[in-house]
Amino acid sequence: MNRLPTGRLFRTGTGSDLVLSRTFRAPAEDVWASLTEPERTARWFGPWEGDAAPGRTIKVQLAFEDQAPWCDLRIDACEPPRRLAVSMTDEAGTWRMELLLSEADGSTELRLVHHLDTEDGLGEVGPGWEYYLDLLTAARDGSPQPDFGDYFPAMKPHFDGLSTRPGGQPDTSGAEA
Repeated sequence: MNRLPTGRLFRTGTGSDLVLSRTFRAPAEDVWASLTEPERTARWFGPWEGDAAPGRTIKVQLAFEDQAPWCDLRIDACEPPRRLAVSMTDEAGTWRMELLLSEADGSTELRLVHHLDTEDGLGEVGPGWEYYLDLLTAARDGSPQPDFGDYFPAMKPHFDGLSTRPGGQPDTSGAEA
């Protein structure tokens, strides 16, 4: 299977943002449910438990990672059905992310924004987010789940290259495979 990476890097005043997106032919409320309801997140990310509210911490199982660990996920902001901001800390560091939804003409665009403190490790992080977003797509449309082997290491050069290009934008010359 030939999957093309969609991730782009934007430099900000506080670091860099890795941005990936998917579009769904569905209302924002339905896509929001896929991002926030535990029985639906279990299909593409992992189940969660706890009292979900801004400023609170829930337990999330990373069901598609080795050994399916549980971790603490803090809900930093929740503005249904448009914005969910979360953060967590694990052995890889601190992860700060936003899921942003915008709806137009019967379709909803989901943008995953990973706020980076450093661009180190983009070659590993980027393919992972592409994989998870395609897991979400498969969960929503009933298609077969993707295989992580189709993402890593194949997409690593794309994401490693983002941090070396001016403005962090993809190479559009056709030289990237």
